[in-house]
Amino acid sequence: MSNFLVIAGMSGAGRSTAAGVLEDIGWFVIDNLPAELIPKVAELAERPSTDGSRISEIALVVGRSFGGSSSGIEDLIGQLRVLGSRVRVLFLDAGNDELLARYEGTKRKHPLDIGGVVSSVDAERELLDPLKSIADLVIDTSSLSVHQLKARIVELFSFGGKGSPLKVFVTSFGYKYGIPRDADLVFDCRFLPNPHWVENLRDKTGRDTEVRDYIFSFEDSNLYLDMIDKLLAFSMPRFVEEGKSYLTIAIGCTGGKHRSVALVEAVASELFRIGYPSQIHHRDIYR
Repeated sequence: MSNFLVIAGMSGAGRSTAAGVLEDIGWFVIDNLPAELIPKVAELAERPSTDGSRISEIALVVGRSFGGSSSGIEDLIGQLRVLGSRVRVLFLDAGNDELLARYEGTKRKHPLDIGGVVSSVDAERELLDPLKSIADLVIDTSSLSVHQLKARIVELFSFGGKGSPLKVFVTSFGYKYGIPRDADLVFDCRFLPNPHWVENLRDKTGRDTEVRDYIFSFEDSNLYLDMIDKLLAFSMPRFVEEGKSYLTIAIGCTGGKHRSVALVEAVASELFRIGYPSQIHHRDIYR
């Protein structure tokens, strides 16, 4: 059975970059294939070549060939699933301000070209919101450099990790910098005692033993961690049963340097213990 990855998202959010990286790591990438040819591609993918091999990992970059509409892409997903293929949807997004800055930097015309870039971005977002809501994974590229986006794609889709039924990401963040747009579950730990107000801990992070020991010296910290662990122990197998491919767990404190970092490390350790290895990211630890 072939694995299809449908790459969609806002124009300027990184579809071309993602496609190039996937091609580099061994995926067969097709850019802007007309919708009517999708069933034929799926049929050909299931046929062995003369040497008996099959194309098992296929990425379809969708955009202009679907007129910017999500309905054509949703039809595509339905066609592939009817044919028995495994289909995942990656949606690349970015904030409007960042998209506008990128278009101004490149002087490119927006594909929709509806009364200027601002109107075009707004119209495209409205068109694609239904598709974003059914995506298996949303990556917000607003604060990612090209190199960081490439690393994230390799991390997610390199063949070495394809055996895991559910890829889990646990990230710490600071509420003062905004909630991660791609988070599935968000936990707020701002009510816990803050090491920022302890002079000898202020310049350290939640990765440091002294900070971690301080945070977990309080009963509320341990109770909260225990409740998160129990919720995830209950939820994880059910996410797998539902067929979810990616799960991003975000834990936030005020600045993303102390409490959230310590909790993320502890939660990731517990997830590993119960059979769900996760990748850790501390978004704001050095801000």
